[in-house]
Amino acid sequence: MPRELEPGVLYVSDEFETAAHLCACGCGSKIRTPLGPTEWKLRETEMGPSLYPSIGNWQLPCQSHYWIMKGETKWDIRWTPEEIMDGRRREMATREAYYKGLNERRRSKLRMFWNWVKNFFGLSEN
Repeated sequence: MPRELEPGVLYVSDEFETAAHLCACGCGSKIRTPLGPTEWKLRETEMGPSLYPSIGNWQLPCQSHYWIMKGETKWDIRWTPEEIMDGRRREMATREAYYKGLNERRRSKLRMFWNWVKNFFGLSEN
């Protein structure tokens, strides 16, 4: 990422799985959006990049809320404090469910490998 960001440009680092841009409202705040299975998703189209979900700058004084869709900013309504908290709870639940499933799949693979080792060497649990 460059040290100085230009307005209207979405910078993407594949290496660090993140995107950055200046807040669309013009306040000059640098907005960083991590990319990943439980974070933002980037879609590149012929008309420009799209980020999903929306960008809600609730921690900034501007409280701007917008989408980056096909290279353009689409403004959305400002959320209430209750909507912000609900959104954060949903994000946390999504992350917890994703990583719980990931850990269960890892444990399942380890269990399968361990069972194979026991069968291969004739080990039993008796």
